[in-house]
Amino acid sequence: MKDGSLPLYYQETYFSNDTMLHPEIKGGQLGVAGDPVPYTVGNDDVITGVLLFCFVLAIVSFAHSRQYILHQLKNFFYIPRSDSNRVDLSNKFQLFLNLQTCLLLAIISFLYVTDYVADTFILDFPYQLIIIFFGVFLAYFVGRAFLYKFINTVFFSSKKSKHWTWTQTFITALEGIALFPAVMLLVYFDLPMRNVVYYLIFVLLLTKILTFYKCWVIFFRQMSVFLQIILYLCALEIIPLLSLVGVLVLITDRVKVIF
Repeated sequence: MKDGSLPLYYQETYFSNDTMLHPEIKGGQLGVAGDPVPYTVGNDDVITGVLLFCFVLAIVSFAHSRQYILHQLKNFFYIPRSDSNRVDLSNKFQLFLNLQTCLLLAIISFLYVTDYVADTFILDFPYQLIIIFFGVFLAYFVGRAFLYKFINTVFFSSKKSKHWTWTQTFITALEGIALFPAVMLLVYFDLPMRNVVYYLIFVLLLTKILTFYKCWVIFFRQMSVFLQIILYLCALEIIPLLSLVGVLVLITDRVKVIF
């Protein structure tokens, strides 16, 4: 009565001699599959990692250049009397804030493209588009800086040229700091992309106004020529910006999948 072994005719089945029978392999699954969690940008590990990197980069840069940033903010609207923008370790950390600006602009461009243009690309991973956009924005800021350096060296003194270089770096860093809250609201609090675009346009206009003012203070204050500064900024600000937009549109058209 205690023998629990089954007779042979109970153990054998119709498929016992079939080579395709593998009863040791478990098949199927228990229970019923649930509904998959819908995709949201806030749950995206890649976007979260990039934003966390931007946050750490901003904290470290601000910690090492806090006094320099406060000094720049305090004296931004004053006419410079001396060369107070000497190159040291503190203001070099603003270059990392410029990298943060490129990353945030790349994220905004990527989210805008996926919302309004296309969500399928010929790339192996769609996040490669963020890297491409980051490279485009980095090339834009570096190329604009070299263009300014070349023009200012030819027409102005080295002191004014250096003052303008670090002023432009400071304005770009402020642009990234201003964009960071908007990106956080867009990713984690479902802020409409349309509002982010309006805010981005507002930040760009504000930075261009600050650039116009500092350009007049540093280079053209003693000349009193308004037309010259307009031509100067159109050649070195407006045309590169329009070229940047054209490059972004061209890249998007090349990588998106057209059904």
